[in-house]
Amino acid sequence: MVYSTANKSRLEIANDAVTGAAILAWTWILYYAFTQGIQRILFTITFLGSIMLVYLGNELIEAYEDGDKLGLTGLSLSAIVTAGTTAYMIVFYRELLRVRVGTALPREYAIAAAFLLVILYLSYRAYGLSFLVVIVVVMLYGLYGNLAPGILRHAGFSISRMMSIMVLDFQGVYGSISRIIATWVALFLLYAGLMRGFGAFDLIMRIGLRSANYVRSGVALSAVTSSIIIGSITGSQAANTAITGSFTIPLMKETGMKGETAGGIESVASTGGQIMPPIMGAAAFVMASLLGITYLDVIIAGIIPAMIFYGSVTIAVHYKGLGQLRGQATKIDVESQFDEQMTQKEFVFQCLRFGIPFAILIYILGVLQYTVLTAALYTIIAMFVTGFGFPLLKTATEGGDLVAEFVSLLGDAAVGFREGAMILAPIAIIIAAINGVVDVFTASGIPGILSLALLDLSGGVMLTAVVLAMVISIILGMGMPTVAAYVIVAALIAPALIQQFFVPDLAAHFFVLYAAILSGLTPPIAIAVVVATGIADSNFWRTAHEAMKISAPIYVLPFAFIYNPELVVGGFGIDTFLSGLIALAGALGISHGLNYYGTFFHESPFVQFPVKTVFFVLGVLAMVYPDDIIRLGCVAVIVGMMVIQLQKPIRDRISQRSATDSIRTTKD
Repeated sequence: MVYSTANKSRLEIANDAVTGAAILAWTWILYYAFTQGIQRILFTITFLGSIMLVYLGNELIEAYEDGDKLGLTGLSLSAIVTAGTTAYMIVFYRELLRVRVGTALPREYAIAAAFLLVILYLSYRAYGLSFLVVIVVVMLYGLYGNLAPGILRHAGFSISRMMSIMVLDFQGVYGSISRIIATWVALFLLYAGLMRGFGAFDLIMRIGLRSANYVRSGVALSAVTSSIIIGSITGSQAANTAITGSFTIPLMKETGMKGETAGGIESVASTGGQIMPPIMGAAAFVMASLLGITYLDVIIAGIIPAMIFYGSVTIAVHYKGLGQLRGQATKIDVESQFDEQMTQKEFVFQCLRFGIPFAILIYILGVLQYTVLTAALYTIIAMFVTGFGFPLLKTATEGGDLVAEFVSLLGDAAVGFREGAMILAPIAIIIAAINGVVDVFTASGIPGILSLALLDLSGGVMLTAVVLAMVISIILGMGMPTVAAYVIVAALIAPALIQQFFVPDLAAHFFVLYAAILSGLTPPIAIAVVVATGIADSNFWRTAHEAMKISAPIYVLPFAFIYNPELVVGGFGIDTFLSGLIALAGALGISHGLNYYGTFFHESPFVQFPVKTVFFVLGVLAMVYPDDIIRLGCVAVIVGMMVIQLQKPIRDRISQRSATDSIRTTKD
């Protein structure tokens, strides 16, 4: 679409206005973090309204550029309703909270209904029809629960009661999870935005690619490393796949890897970032709040599972690389992949620039054990100090133009503010919707009903119950970002495991978290695979098949939390460490069985499939079985089989060398 100069000017003004609005919103959030001078509920109201308006401004610009008149109308009305609702809730905050609790004026029910429609509309724009259907079905269930069959039946809510639950009682869209996003998670996403604005994501890509020159499958492994680091911050499998996959997938294909394999690797790595400490895709903050424990406790519990994930995926990707890149040159010119060249000195300089704030974050959380909000605030301050200070110091020592450099850095910071808002806004919106869904479920008694139903369906057998729980968690998590998926399964599934089967709280929550995250890899939705498939220009089902083979141990790992809870419960002690080593060995056995590029003892498929199955079964038992003697025995068999198997290619190479030497001797 071609625009006139005037139109371009208007677009530039609009973009500047959205960036300015993002800066104002973040300034308000930072002010609250410094002072905490207003009530948390009131801050959440202003937070949600301001971040939604920034998002709406960005969406309006995109709709205008696309010529989407219907979208322009819907977004404009949404902006008016959002601004009006936020202003009304602020002005009448005390009256609604303390005077007219449980009741409201007719106009307030209308305002709540309009705002709820905006939430639904924006959720649809951000996450598609499937998620919208889930919210609408839950709301209809709340309204017409008297028509539901069997144990699902309840009295049903009136429309006014529904509006009170969703908006006017300061629960629902403004509920506890939205408050966690506003006060804990938001600043970490600003940190992610600033990192991207200042160029840290570019640095992470360079680090990954530099490692590619030291390992034969390094190009694929670089995708894993960079995607995991970035994904632990962004909090969205789809967003991370898009950010890193647009770079890593074409690079893997250029070096000879199949498109479906490249897409599968990227989607698994992007998903794994959500469980990697210290950020864990923002779910760690919510888990700490729901369980009433410290954030540090959650991070410590997540270390061993994250290492099992990283180890098993690394070996699987290494095998994929060796199998598909044999004969291919893996040496790449890192700097040729980027628009701007970076010397070794500049590389070290940038590592310090972005490494110092991250080290401060780890120190404050892990050593000083300050609150999450304080840690995030200090990290943001450090990011500003190093983000501006290092380049200005370099410019000063080189005799450059400090004013020009400062102005350029201001532009980078502005981009970071806007990027942070664009990462945060969809998550805040979907969490507002999910918070409402959870409150409707709670008011109708569904968690207790589901707990009894799970017990009844399983016949009291834990294995059956946890399999059903995993299937339900994957279904409920489909299409959602990590923190939203976790919230809904934590409310519906975790209580059943805790109350009916006496699973430790932390183990149950890690179980549902991992299960919900796996929805991003599980067909037919598999949102991470969908994004990767689009970038790789590959077949969806083959890409999903590759992703599931690579991530197979992670489908088993949640069951290990149930049957060997010491993996996540009890801190980082010797029992946790040893159990983690056994589970890692089992995970490596599964990855070896499913992804090894060579033959298993014999070329015949009648040998290959059974041997792969044995590796898989032994790996599952080593990870899950509750008896350590049995687990160690499985690991011993896995190691023994691998040693025997790997002797064949060694013998073949020796025989080949002997034959070559014999031919040379004969010629001589």
